[in-house]
Amino acid sequence: MGLYRDRGVVLRTIKLGESDRIVTLLTEGRGKVRAVAKGVRKTKSKFGARLEPTSHVALLLYEGRELDIVTQAESLEQFRDVRENLDRFARAATLLEAVDQVSQEREANPRLYQMLLGALRTLAARDAPLLVPAFMWKLLALEGFRPELDVCVSCGATDRLVAFDLGEGGILCRGCRRGVAISVDALALIRRILGGDLLGALDVEASQVTFEVDHLATRAMEHHLERRLRSVGLLERG
Repeated sequence: MGLYRDRGVVLRTIKLGESDRIVTLLTEGRGKVRAVAKGVRKTKSKFGARLEPTSHVALLLYEGRELDIVTQAESLEQFRDVRENLDRFARAATLLEAVDQVSQEREANPRLYQMLLGALRTLAARDAPLLVPAFMWKLLALEGFRPELDVCVSCGATDRLVAFDLGEGGILCRGCRRGVAISVDALALIRRILGGDLLGALDVEASQVTFEVDHLATRAMEHHLERRLRSVGLLERG
């Protein structure tokens, strides 16, 4: 146990006592870390505003048995354009909640860290309709749950692919169909997201197809997590 430095994105915070907070971060070098930030709820706190959800910070922490302690926090990116816009913050909250649920404490996952940081930077620059669902599909793939999109997962057929089954983990043909229906355009869009054309997919304007891809991504993520994403309700209201 001792002092260490790392960089991280604040996923969530909860109150502790009268002036402290427990901060949950996704760090670059140690995965998910929970740490106590002492005195941050006081008006004279030096780094309270730096430890808010979405904040990207450089940290000096003291390692504890269960909770670490934040001793220094330097702001790298605050993402104010995200936090000051209700719709964008609702989208960010879904990203943070999904990452919080899949990440493991003290298990480094630099790819996930870079994915989250990239998504927040993109969200700050533009409000792409497919940003959140694309992140979910990529996150599922990173977790080892990349859906089968090219052949029927039941019989291997390559044509008339019309349904998606969450339990089977992929696409189904007309003869084997169960689960939820999926349009040709939605299937093509998910293939673009997972097939290397993420930037092109993010240029797609809002439509019934993007709504379909978004809805299916949320259902797939919740199926993987075996729980509902609370922030999705906030996103829908936004």
